[in-house]
Amino acid sequence: MREKRKILFASFEASPFIKTGGLGDVAGSLPAALCDAETEVRLVLPKLGTLAERYTQRMKFLTSFYVPLGWRSQYCGLFELEEGGVTCYFLDNEYYFKRSYPYGWMDDCERMAFFAKAVCECMMYLPGFFPDVLHCNDWHTALAPVFLREQYRYCRAYDHVRTVFTIHNLKFQGQYDPWLLGDVLGLHECEAARNQLIFNGALNFMAGAVCYADRVTTVSPSYADEICTAELGEGLESHFCRRRNYLSGILNGIDRTAYDPATDKNLVACYSDIDGKAANKLALQRELGLREDPDVPLFAVISRLTGQKGMDLLKELLDFFPEEGAQLALLGTGDTWFEDAFRAAAAEHPDCIAARIEFSEALSRRIYAGADLFLMPSRFEPCGLSQMISMRYGTVPVVRETGGLRDSVEPYNRYTGTGTGISFARCDKEDLLDAMRRAKELYEDKAAFRSVQEQGMAADFGWEASARQYRALYREVLK
Repeated sequence: MREKRKILFASFEASPFIKTGGLGDVAGSLPAALCDAETEVRLVLPKLGTLAERYTQRMKFLTSFYVPLGWRSQYCGLFELEEGGVTCYFLDNEYYFKRSYPYGWMDDCERMAFFAKAVCECMMYLPGFFPDVLHCNDWHTALAPVFLREQYRYCRAYDHVRTVFTIHNLKFQGQYDPWLLGDVLGLHECEAARNQLIFNGALNFMAGAVCYADRVTTVSPSYADEICTAELGEGLESHFCRRRNYLSGILNGIDRTAYDPATDKNLVACYSDIDGKAANKLALQRELGLREDPDVPLFAVISRLTGQKGMDLLKELLDFFPEEGAQLALLGTGDTWFEDAFRAAAAEHPDCIAARIEFSEALSRRIYAGADLFLMPSRFEPCGLSQMISMRYGTVPVVRETGGLRDSVEPYNRYTGTGTGISFARCDKEDLLDAMRRAKELYEDKAAFRSVQEQGMAADFGWEASARQYRALYREVLK
């Protein structure tokens, strides 16, 4: 019997252990979907101080070793835990990881460098599992392909290891003072590393991964094209263009079991068809203090409140809701000026605008279930999961045609009746306003709107298709 391909999936966060955004969702559900008769996937994470006791109590200590990092030699403990059918490894160093929050510390450069180096070092200590492919995710793990090539190339056990690097958020690249190339990474005497990690006068972790990884992926096909342009390349477009033959996009999926309105315990009433949304809509209006009206179009936003998410466009159009007889339910946190603007609008129009400046997983589920329409006017969106979740719950997305939004939402065609949402092309308030008006018009055509809702609910955004593409990528890189 042929031996399985062994994939070590490295991420700084993964649900249910720790999640601050889409990376946590993906790393928490993709590894299990990737496993099949030919592929074994295991997950490696930092043992963060915020891990719940119900996980740490179940962990099995395997061994400890020391990680060389520049002039340092740092302790690392290796723990194992089975969760959701996946073997998960946790790398322990309390100095780096026992913090109150995963990111945002002055020494994040050293913390992430340690994690990436510890991922490489731990491979020789994993019982019965030396990976064929190391699959790294975002800047937190971006140095692992660099270390493997430059500091482990003389170790024969690592000769066959190939690397895949997935970009979830290009905005965060890990940019630091070039001096740290030597002090932290210990690569100051390596000409290839200096040439590829020092970019635009800064040490750039992600630039290193893009140069060193055997394959680079993004989380949607459209975004893979977009990052090759000056507009969306975030300064690295020349790197992506140079490695275009090794760059591809694979659309993310969602866990259809976790996001299932038929079994979601957060809802007032579970449902498997459109008729079941009515009770959830009235309950949501009541919970948020909106006017209880089953016929008013209820728009929703669940988002980080930032310019990237198009919140500046929405802020300019808040009068749409009282003037057009519509409602808005907004949930999220972000930039202060957006938080204040949405709070003020909700105070002025409490019957039609509700703003909850917080994050609540339970409330987000009730909003997905209770809303009619879901707004995502993003300037750019590597993939986006909210539009997939909203369709799963029968809520029609209104999205800008960018990245994963373009790849996952089929625009409604009034002549054929096909489509799963409303889309607009230009990133300006006039186009967004036109899309919101078209969405309201569609909502008022009850038969057409129901058809679009049903088509969205029937769309399959599970991980199966994505997993097949990743497994094909692993086969290709191992050739």
